[in-house]
Amino acid sequence: MNTKIIKVKRENVIDLAPLVADFRVALKSYKGISSIPDIENGKDEILEYLDADFPVYAAIHQEQFVGYIVCKVEAPCVWVESLFVANSFRGLGVADNLIKRAEELALSYGEETLYFNVHPNNHRMISFLRRHGYSVLNLVEIRKMYHGETLTQEIQVGEHLFDY
Repeated sequence: MNTKIIKVKRENVIDLAPLVADFRVALKSYKGISSIPDIENGKDEILEYLDADFPVYAAIHQEQFVGYIVCKVEAPCVWVESLFVANSFRGLGVADNLIKRAEELALSYGEETLYFNVHPNNHRMISFLRRHGYSVLNLVEIRKMYHGETLTQEIQVGEHLFDY
């Protein structure tokens, strides 16, 4: 598929905001929370990234924004804050092109890799990253349960079993 990757500027925010809102809905769904896209919050989120000088790249197909990646540079490391592709464009190479652009950014800092934090229920993203040669490094995030929270799963991390 023929997509163009651009560096997002302030004038692109309104076009990108719906994708950011959809990304937030998807993230909440991994925690079992149903929500609706909030485009205004999506717009604010992208503006915050741009104001903080985070490199943001978008994939455009036939003048339509179909995916994006947000990077945070902690030289020489480049962290991927978010990567999202519209449902109807998944599996068509859009995310591959976005990752490639972010990896070029990392190379410009002398790094060979990107760094990601991925929700453990985001199996598609984990599989995608594995196909691109990425693997678990060393991070396990742990917290106490919220008052009234019910955890419904368990997850094995090394030799430890955690409620999840």
